Amino acid sequence: MVGVVGPPGIGKSRLVRELAAMARRRGVEVFTAFCESYTSQVPFHVVARLLRAAFGVESLDGQTARDQVRDRVSDADPEDLLLLDDLLSIADPNVPLPAIDPDARRRRLTALVNAASLAREAPAVYVVEDAHWIDEVSESMLADFLTVIPQTPSLMLLTYRPEYRGPLTQLTGAQTVALGPLSDSESAALITELLGPDPSTTQIAALVAERAAGNPFFAEEIVHELAERGVLQGQTGAYVSTADVSEAKVPATLQATIGARIDRLNPGAKRTLSAAAVIGSRFSRELLETLGIDPVLKDLVAAQLIDQVRFARQPDYVFHHPLIRAVAYESQLRSDRAELHLRLAAAIESGDPAAVEENAALIAEHLEAAGELHAAYGWHMRAGTWSAPRDIVAARLHWERAGQIADTSPFDGPDHTAMRIAPRTLLCGNSWRIHANISADRFNELRQLCGVTGDKVSLAIGTAGLVNEHLMRGRVREASLLAAECMALIESTGDPALVIGLSFLAILVKCETGEMTEVLRWSQRVIDLAEGDPIRGNIIIGSPLAVALSSRGLARWTQGAAGWRDDFDRALEIGRRTDPMSHAFAVNLIYSPAIPCGLLLPDDTALREIDEALHIAERSGDDMTLGSARMAMGLALIHRQSHTDREHGLKVLAELREMCLYERFNLAELAVLDVYATGKSARRGDHDDAVARIRRGVDDLFRSGQFAWCVLTTGVLVETLLSRNADGDLSEAETAIKRMAAIPFDNEYVARDILLLRLYAVLARARGDDGAYRDLVTRYRSMAASFGFEGHMKWAEAMP
Repeated sequence: MVGVVGPPGIGKSRLVRELAAMARRRGVEVFTAFCESYTSQVPFHVVARLLRAAFGVESLDGQTARDQVRDRVSDADPEDLLLLDDLLSIADPNVPLPAIDPDARRRRLTALVNAASLAREAPAVYVVEDAHWIDEVSESMLADFLTVIPQTPSLMLLTYRPEYRGPLTQLTGAQTVALGPLSDSESAALITELLGPDPSTTQIAALVAERAAGNPFFAEEIVHELAERGVLQGQTGAYVSTADVSEAKVPATLQATIGARIDRLNPGAKRTLSAAAVIGSRFSRELLETLGIDPVLKDLVAAQLIDQVRFARQPDYVFHHPLIRAVAYESQLRSDRAELHLRLAAAIESGDPAAVEENAALIAEHLEAAGELHAAYGWHMRAGTWSAPRDIVAARLHWERAGQIADTSPFDGPDHTAMRIAPRTLLCGNSWRIHANISADRFNELRQLCGVTGDKVSLAIGTAGLVNEHLMRGRVREASLLAAECMALIESTGDPALVIGLSFLAILVKCETGEMTEVLRWSQRVIDLAEGDPIRGNIIIGSPLAVALSSRGLARWTQGAAGWRDDFDRALEIGRRTDPMSHAFAVNLIYSPAIPCGLLLPDDTALREIDEALHIAERSGDDMTLGSARMAMGLALIHRQSHTDREHGLKVLAELREMCLYERFNLAELAVLDVYATGKSARRGDHDDAVARIRRGVDDLFRSGQFAWCVLTTGVLVETLLSRNADGDLSEAETAIKRMAAIPFDNEYVARDILLLRLYAVLARARGDDGAYRDLVTRYRSMAASFGFEGHMKWAEAMP
């Protein structure tokens, strides 16, 4: 992997052309994609172009392209192939895409493309030019794809300007080639090659060298410009000059030089070049004609302003250099350029009706460039809708752009405020998925706009998103305080579907804080409104009912109430047959607290249920879905008897911890993961380090108000202290137990009470108080049996 970096005109594109020619002479295939300034906000643009080239489907019809892809990756999963078809824009419009969340889509596409790269035996060169203009989604996906390049007979070549500092410049193992100005001797050699040996060009050569200042493309363009003006006569490498050097005026900049050359074109060639610049770096005669242009292409090729790259019945052309396109674009009258953008948007929309939603982003960019802002807003919103199930970051980019247009454009009419609200609602409601911080200005803006219009629904959606953003970033107290306001706002909308669909976010917060009375009340409200319909209110998750049953079961058993087994059974059954997120959330709400807390055993039945949810989450779920299933699996495995299972569990928790650090899962769970992973690995020896880390984790949970986890992690701290049995450990263990006993729960909390009996019993035994120990164990066994807490029953029987 090589990055070629340098300012415009320094030779990046020339180096790529030379390298590509060398590769082809040796039978090595070269696949190229260009990044362009006007597509920097069009998601998937570059990655799709590069992969279309690599799979050889650029000029094929849909069915032929799909057949070719299947020949290349014949052993791939059929669902994965449908996802790849969609990314390559060759999908069969009559075949629906599989119901897969964006994060899982990304994981599966990465695995498929990387497997295809590893299976390829023939050497290849992949080129991405002008990466400083790459769209954010392509940039991120390419970073994933390129991880396997060092294991293949491939060269990945990226060119970019010095100001680019994106992730593609930070790939492990990549090399960087920085191109600087030519030295005086190198400039002289180049200019001599361009002009030829005739003595009449000697003074011209000195002038070119001085003005070009070591920039090779500038030198070439000056020579072209002088030849077109008649200062030089002849041809490249054999020029003569009869002009006085004082008359050989040279434009001051490279851009001015190119502009002067364009100005001298005949009207037809100039119109052709201008229209091509609006289309992009690569264009066809057919598309130019669609824009109402009578193409004059031979003159442009002869002038080395464009190059022909495909010689089929429908030839394709590219600009000889990106700067030529940039100058041709900028030198047009704004009104003329706007008209061309408008025609191009219409041509894209009508050219392929089946792909109109896929092309919504490109249409939006052209309409915006044409000044048709109201229409561009609508197309950005459509592009966001198309992108959301494919890549949520791509959707975010369009929602943000739509919001910027609505804010800065002088629209008239009653819908202006609604236009400003709509993208903000989507951004705030999905902030936890798009890793966007809305807790400051963006949410306040939404609140103010909704206040003007009385839009309670949009505000409720945005508030629910902010609740979850607080939780995702570990701000549990803030999330808890906002949860009650959020629930009241949701109820005020009078929309049962909204109450059902959004309540689970507030419920999850209260599960963390241990406010089980609220969990019970809000879960019951959702269950009542759902009226047995598993998918009613499926705004965010497929089955709010499944999650509400899980949380009601959790609240019931922690408070010692009956009915939790039936709730759990129904929740798992409904979640299993609806969607991956509902299933994983139900599994997590059930097993992640129930196994560590001693309600349920980590038996084979539980492991099968969790493993099924995890497998589905890996293939079809988003990161939150995957993280939820991993949490349940990790906590279950570390409570198994098998050393192999426990080691596997620690590995799963380590993977989940990394997800938290990269904000792909709930950061509030980081301390929980650290406590349990440290507690289970403490048996390997270093108790001093383990106690310090567990103590720190428990303190963090108390500070954040995550009292439900404070109960369980205090148990880990106490048992680790007693296992170490150093000076002061018994006293610290007793202090920890008392702090846990003083947690101000809003109702009876049986989950804490039974653990208190166990901890006081092991503390009494550590102190040698056999009488108190026997009494506490007897009470502990009785309480475990009376409530049917299977884990505690087993633990109690193991206590002598």
